[in-house]
Amino acid sequence: MSIRRRSGMGAPETGVAANASKERFRVKPEAATEVVGEQASNAGVIIFTIVLFLVTLAVVLVVGLGMQGRVTLEAIAIAVLLAALFASSCHIAQQWERVVVLRLGKLDRVSGPGLFWTWPVIESNTMRVDTRMRATTFGAEETLTSDLVPLDVNAVLFWHVWDAKAACTEVGDFSAAVELSAQTALRDAIGRASAAEVAIRRNQLDRELKKVLEEKVAPWGVTILSVEVRDILLPKDLQEAMSLEAQAEQRKKARIILIEAEQDIFEMLNEMDGLYEDNEAAMRLRTMHLLNESLREGEGTVVIPSAFAEGFNKSACDTLKDVLPKGL
Repeated sequence: MSIRRRSGMGAPETGVAANASKERFRVKPEAATEVVGEQASNAGVIIFTIVLFLVTLAVVLVVGLGMQGRVTLEAIAIAVLLAALFASSCHIAQQWERVVVLRLGKLDRVSGPGLFWTWPVIESNTMRVDTRMRATTFGAEETLTSDLVPLDVNAVLFWHVWDAKAACTEVGDFSAAVELSAQTALRDAIGRASAAEVAIRRNQLDRELKKVLEEKVAPWGVTILSVEVRDILLPKDLQEAMSLEAQAEQRKKARIILIEAEQDIFEMLNEMDGLYEDNEAAMRLRTMHLLNESLREGEGTVVIPSAFAEGFNKSACDTLKDVLPKGL
């Protein structure tokens, strides 16, 4: 998931600039992320139907020739009609297809995959349903959160049809119904949460959308595999405010950690106070250790007073001034 900046609320744009801005910040699928699925060829099914038609036509003509001794125009017409009826009653469904068959307008069965037959005229193939997993992108544009912040959210839905009968009879266009249901559920979820919750708790939003959609589309014979939020567009002002809030939170944690460390050090020094009080060597060793720690990483200079420096006090300087010649 990525969070992008969106222009803040300012003066209204007009003309070409407004159209360009709207197109820029409109939630839409990115071409780079859209995967074009491999389309299965129906050439084999078409060839099988043509061959079946020709074989049936030839058989009927041969039977007519054997019965009448010659091929007449009526025999050709009957042969064409029978071959057409026979070819139209034989069907092939791909491995991932389920075919809903109606008999005189009433649901009769769901056929496929493989070869299946139907009665000419009285039965018809109403719909071929693809049962493979599908990926549908959907979004909510300028949807208000619970704290009245407009957000643009883009997500992807993974689903498939497990019951072709329900998908054909319970809803008119199950693909469009699933997409519209996902958009509605996304808008409702955004409206119940704050902008910070939507931006941070993406996994929780995914699970909530999946649960709502599963309950809604289950009567249509559709299963929701997963819902993933891909993109969240926040207003620029809100993004800057959230950044400042995060920085303040980090500073607070750093100060708390520093205070806890100082407290631990104070407690340890209290425990070692008795040791350093009666042992001058231990105190010197501790002083040398602290000096080493202070100079290990830096390039500082430490000045240590000594007895040699005490000789250059004011009285000593006055004595030297009287003793030395005035020319020096």
